[in-house]
Amino acid sequence: MRKTALAAVAAGLAVLAGLSGPAPAGAGDGGPLPAAQDGVRMLNNVQVRMSDGVLLSTDIYLPDAPGPFPAVLARTPYGNNGADSVEQGKWYARRGYAFVTQDVRGKYDSGGSYTPFRDEAGDGHDTVEWIGAQPWCDGKVGMTGGSYGGYAQIAAATRRSRRLAALAASVTTSDVANNWIYVDGALFLSFAVGWGAVDMDGRVMQHGPAYDWPAVYRHLPLATIDEAAGRVNPAFRDWLAHPRADDPFWRGVSLEREAAGIDAPLLVVSGWYDIFLRGALRDDVAIRAAGGPGAARGRKRLLVGPWSHSTGGRDNNPRLPATGPGRSIDFGPDAEMGLRQLYLSWFDRWLKGIDNGADREAPVRIFVMGENRWRDENEWPLARTRYTKYYFGSGGKANGLAGDGTLSAGPPRDGAEADRFVYDPRDPVPTLGGNLLDCLGCNSVASGPVNQIEAELRGDVLVYTAAVQAEPLEVTGPITVKLFAASSARDTDWTAKLVDVHPDGYAQNIQDGIVRARYRRGKEAPAELLEPGRVYEYDIDLWATSHVFLPGHSVRVEVSSSNFPRFDRNLNTGEDPMTGTRMETARQTVYHSAKRPSHIVLPVIPREATNR
Repeated sequence: MRKTALAAVAAGLAVLAGLSGPAPAGAGDGGPLPAAQDGVRMLNNVQVRMSDGVLLSTDIYLPDAPGPFPAVLARTPYGNNGADSVEQGKWYARRGYAFVTQDVRGKYDSGGSYTPFRDEAGDGHDTVEWIGAQPWCDGKVGMTGGSYGGYAQIAAATRRSRRLAALAASVTTSDVANNWIYVDGALFLSFAVGWGAVDMDGRVMQHGPAYDWPAVYRHLPLATIDEAAGRVNPAFRDWLAHPRADDPFWRGVSLEREAAGIDAPLLVVSGWYDIFLRGALRDDVAIRAAGGPGAARGRKRLLVGPWSHSTGGRDNNPRLPATGPGRSIDFGPDAEMGLRQLYLSWFDRWLKGIDNGADREAPVRIFVMGENRWRDENEWPLARTRYTKYYFGSGGKANGLAGDGTLSAGPPRDGAEADRFVYDPRDPVPTLGGNLLDCLGCNSVASGPVNQIEAELRGDVLVYTAAVQAEPLEVTGPITVKLFAASSARDTDWTAKLVDVHPDGYAQNIQDGIVRARYRRGKEAPAELLEPGRVYEYDIDLWATSHVFLPGHSVRVEVSSSNFPRFDRNLNTGEDPMTGTRMETARQTVYHSAKRPSHIVLPVIPREATNR
């Protein structure tokens, strides 16, 4: 166990004026505490020493009552003294918890230098151990936070402190390499640049709302795209230099293997349109498969709502109009959820030992979009899933909305064997919603559901549409497209998107994915360029969803070679994607014959089993 001085509390107290008032019973020799304000005692800028001597700025909120108390820790790179942090600290303190919020290493008032992700496991462990040893703590520590704060929890939990009693994480994942920075070989461009190169550059948040973001995203080479956003960010450039998820560079940062062994009770909240959804689902499967204490029934819970990176609301795109072809999607009043109360119930069970039933809730709770209702499940993916193939077909002209592309449960018997289009990286298919971070610095692209008509009017988007649904079709689980395709290029990308076509023609994106051709063999295999004109088989991971295609709606699949700026453009030359500047067009062919039956695999849930 790493040791830190208890005197750090007393040193932190000195920064406050008016440290009058008696210490609560059980406060021990930590020094006098400030007078309570609104029933809460606050200790600001306490300097907590890490095992290597670096001091981290830590704010503490204590109930104005005899202690000791269980503690809840939130670690953040976004400033621990903002209005939200203060309000949250007081909220927990008034409910009988010591709440501790800390600036991570190298951010705001904390010492040391910041390298994204790199120190969160060790520093989180040190901080948990320090809190558990304080006289105002009863020895039990929980952690809370979302996004990077959720990663910080998971990272700390991999060190297995005996004091860490529960985790409540949201919209996050441990898989940094293939779910934060890259997705199946493609750079997560808008996020990696807007958040990674800009927002996280420097000791404080470095927002860039004044930039011409469309121009920034088009900058080449990618290796210097941070300069186009007014930055030179070494950490960001390191990411670009290590595109392979199995590169040793990611060890100690991408923690999906370590996370599988977490033994503390873990509640994770995610969203079907969240940027980290795929990683959150994979983390859940891995932890349960590991079978350790953390996977025991009642100790691991997953809740997935209809949300993007902001959780708890009913509308992912409040800046879009409520009606018309450009409308947002309203998921109804049931989509609204007070998540802080959910986390409190989790902590009450595992930190205070209150028998409130939180450990008897279903291990998985999902929001079924379309029908817009919550449903409890016993596992993920659902055991009753019927994985069903829907095959692409056409008369050879599936290009765009006016084309003849079809989607059917049986392999096409008539028509052409393939569709063709030209992918020009100078004119990529625009990103229209999806699993994005609608961040402060890169808010040129909206997240969540957005009408896809603009993309479907293009000739470089193949559109395959099924017949209108006569009965509800529920799709809940992981989605994959099996693509048989050839390209004239040495390297290219293949994209696919699942769409719900409403009766009025509104094309709601449900989920999408991408695969970079050179990485088609998976992250454990070396990159391999294409032989131009040769047909290859590709698996495109479209992540997962829970959605009902209602009567009068149609299932649609779009296939193309770009989704920009969600992902970087493949320049089609086969050169290093990070240093290349030369672009070529690629002549693309997608096959759907009996020999090469391109299709989507949908996780269909039988209605008779669901409506039991």
